[in-house]
Amino acid sequence: MSQVNDPAALETPTELRLLLSSCPAASADRLARVLVQARVCACVSVLPQMVSRYHWDGVVQRDDESLLLCKTPADRVEAAAALLAAEHPYTVPEILVLPIAAAAAPYAAWAVAETRVAR
Repeated sequence: MSQVNDPAALETPTELRLLLSSCPAASADRLARVLVQARVCACVSVLPQMVSRYHWDGVVQRDDESLLLCKTPADRVEAAAALLAAEHPYTVPEILVLPIAAAAAPYAAWAVAETRVAR
């Protein structure tokens, strides 16, 4: 059986990256859909409820937000970040990119393929 067909086989290192972004709950589904439809992210998971605290305009703010977990290949990160920044309702959106130490090989292959399909 090839490694790509073995669901337990890990791709190490992997070219996948995890882009994180907090956003208002009302915007989360739209942002996820835009990123996936543009094929800059293979999958966007929305964690629906969290609280963020931060300084803004000299005041400590508290906002209920959602967290986007965006899975994308390294070579699509810049396009994903640019689209997210353009579509995000915040003036200064949180856009963090994390390396992924390993990923299930079939998932990694699927994620790369889904960001390569002709539009």
